[in-house]
Amino acid sequence: MRVLSVSYPFAPVRPETPGGAEQVLLALDRALVRSGHGSFVVATVNSTVSGTLLPVPRPPGVIDAQVRADVYEACRSAIRDAVEELDIDVVHMHGVDFHEYMPPDGVPVLVTLHLPLSWYPEKALKTQRPCTYFNCVSKAQESSLPDGAGPVGRIDNGVDIGFWRTARNVKKEYALSMGRVCAEKGFHIAMDAARSAGVPFILAGAVFGYKEHEEYYRDFISPRLSPVSRFIGMVGPGRKRRLLSGARCLLVPSLAPETSSLVAMEALASGTPVVAFANGALAEIVEDGRTGFLVKDEKEMSSAIRECRGLSGEACRRSAAERFAASAMIEKYFETYGNMAACEA
Repeated sequence: MRVLSVSYPFAPVRPETPGGAEQVLLALDRALVRSGHGSFVVATVNSTVSGTLLPVPRPPGVIDAQVRADVYEACRSAIRDAVEELDIDVVHMHGVDFHEYMPPDGVPVLVTLHLPLSWYPEKALKTQRPCTYFNCVSKAQESSLPDGAGPVGRIDNGVDIGFWRTARNVKKEYALSMGRVCAEKGFHIAMDAARSAGVPFILAGAVFGYKEHEEYYRDFISPRLSPVSRFIGMVGPGRKRRLLSGARCLLVPSLAPETSSLVAMEALASGTPVVAFANGALAEIVEDGRTGFLVKDEKEMSSAIRECRGLSGEACRRSAAERFAASAMIEKYFETYGNMAACEA
């Protein structure tokens, strides 16, 4: 089987990149190579993959309309060349803007919808392209499908349980958040909640080159930084594992209807409870009062940070192992690839 994975072209595909789409792509790429299949990845030139990287230019500076147009053309060219020259069986699209660089008709296409469905143009979810399928990543996301979308299946996200549960660091007195630093993630709320709870706070992640993201960091994150409230940038898997396993809790104050949360799954697998707003799939991931707390506002989040001391790390690990194993996700994707490869336009 020869699979062409196409990433969101404005973020590198690397182990330290925050974002579920990039991490799911990496997990599938590794699994394809490990299983002896052909894995080809269209992604920015500074990406790191297990299979064969088909690089597109890294967007310079601020991402404006002209940069978008140039990158989309580079993606279309890379995909077209790969399909024509590499005997690709299935193309797997991961970007929110997938409709801008769809492959020519003929090759089967799977689009995983990693983000809230309202963020996609509705017409993109109702494509007339033959042999084209969509995939949701959680029950919450699936429930918000617009009429006429599809055909749509569901494969829930998962994480490498063995990797995350091996770290058994002594718990320290800090709260932690991780992810893309932008307004919808609400990290300023987590910073204020940690300060009210009297515990240090660490934020790990990336500020991508969008004007809105840079303004959010400047106006909401930077003024809240202090010796006990730090932003440490992107972290690789080893440091991420140490941070997650050592934290009192992971804070997920997302203001968006999250379709999934790999970092919440990773925290639970590390034995760390999660305090989150009950938006989207977060209510599916966190078992309120057992593996963390679902809260409504900054005040409740602050109280929950204190209460996390009473939760069992082993209960978190068991829950993650039972519900969020990447092996189940990969098996279902492989089965889907095999079924799709037989599609004839």
